Amino acid sequence: MPPPTSTQPATLTVEEAAQVLRIGRTTAYALAREWRPTGGRSGLPVLELGRTVRVPRAALDRILDVRVATPSGDTSHR
Repeated sequence: MPPPTSTQPATLTVEEAAQVLRIGRTTAYALAREWRPTGGRSGLPVLELGRTVRVPRAALDRILDVRVATPSGDTSHR
């Protein structure tokens, strides 16, 4: 995902993040609720601004850029 520009906001709604991650809306909200109680160890990273919840685009970039070890021991992008 490219860095935010004037047409790409720095934050997304949970529903927009769900579309990027290709997961369901309900799953995305469940992951967002999981973020705070786990101290960020699991779940969908979110910013809580009053009653509004937003997902930082940079956090999605990190999630999508995770390197995964393959069975042969090599690392590759998902």
